[in-house]
Amino acid sequence: MNAAARRIQRIYLTLTLGNTLAASFIWGVNTLFLLDAGLSNFEAFAANAFFTVGMVIFEVPTGVVADGWGRRVSFLLGTVTLAGSTYLYYLLWQFSAPFVLWAVVSVLLGLSFTFFSGAVEAWLVDALRYSGYDGGLEGVFGRGQMVSGVAMLAGSVAGGVIAQATDLGVPFLVRVGVLLAMFAVAFGLMHDVGFTPERSTHPLRATRAVLSASIENGLKIPPVRYVMLAAPFSAGVGIYVFYALQPFLLELFGDPRAYSIAGLAAAIVAGAEVVGGWLAPYVRRLFRKRTSVLILSGSISAALLLVLGFTRVFWVALVLLTVWAVIDSAATPVRQAYVNDMIPSKQRATVLSFDSLMGSSGGVVVQPVLGRTADLYGYPASLALAGIFQSLAVPFLLASRRQGAPADRANASTEDPDKGPAEESLP
Repeated sequence: MNAAARRIQRIYLTLTLGNTLAASFIWGVNTLFLLDAGLSNFEAFAANAFFTVGMVIFEVPTGVVADGWGRRVSFLLGTVTLAGSTYLYYLLWQFSAPFVLWAVVSVLLGLSFTFFSGAVEAWLVDALRYSGYDGGLEGVFGRGQMVSGVAMLAGSVAGGVIAQATDLGVPFLVRVGVLLAMFAVAFGLMHDVGFTPERSTHPLRATRAVLSASIENGLKIPPVRYVMLAAPFSAGVGIYVFYALQPFLLELFGDPRAYSIAGLAAAIVAGAEVVGGWLAPYVRRLFRKRTSVLILSGSISAALLLVLGFTRVFWVALVLLTVWAVIDSAATPVRQAYVNDMIPSKQRATVLSFDSLMGSSGGVVVQPVLGRTADLYGYPASLALAGIFQSLAVPFLLASRRQGAPADRANASTEDPDKGPAEESLP
């Protein structure tokens, strides 16, 4: 990696650090915050589902912003809208607002995150290629995930401690302050490199064109299509499990007001992101094909969730949660590299946003279903059902593997020219 590429990587890591730190202040207490506002389990996870509805609705239009106005513009808009919608969430909690208002503001939160999804990743890949870097992307994405994990660890623990020392609303105000600071940082550091926006005076026409390009360069490419079709199951389950673990662990711990324990759940996931990001390049070397990593990760993660659903011991649950999070995190950079190596630069942000849309669409359905299951049968049953849902992603990953895409073998480093040492038995 030359000096220009290292600078791009440093900016990417800085943006990732600040953005994740800001967002994560509430992640450890969000479900408890919603329940404290008077929402039921079903309503709390329905509010989260409306968040993903917002992501589904706005992914393509904000993809137009990223590809038509620039990835920098998209990032800056994301910081402003996320700060504003987070403050509205705080106000709803203050006034014990009815569910319909929670649903509306949750959609706005979803809009905020769509400005980030695809844009930052596309900015990074195009800027690295422009600077002359032609190496594997797993290492770069892995470092980004490690930085994200450190930020999430600090933010989620701090959020839980702040909530316990003050109240559940203060972490939301802290998030607003950090986001406003990140706007200033991104304004000074982030500039589109290796990419020229194609601005259109007709937003609706541009949206249709971008949607068409997303389908043409995403769903119509078989190996990309199958990875995207797996996303509703894996991503939808991941969102639910992350937030359900807060009340689940408090239930096992036996103290409903031990908010620092809820923060611990998010902190473990954050620590797992650091470990998983560090492991990703090494895991990649064990397999000739990237899909082997994804298939094994999905299968093991599903099995762990099933076991977690039958666990009644707090410390055992923490161990299972940690293993599940590490395995899932180690596969994420591999998936990112696999998808990025199959899509063109010109529509990169749009296709990545469409991929995020597919994952969010699963969350729209999965979260209310699992939330209702938690209301009727408890959190353990909902986690076991989550494991079943996640297992449904594996057949699609197998289908992607069978397409034989060159990206599946790209940047492999194994002794056997045909197979890695750990994938002899995979189809």
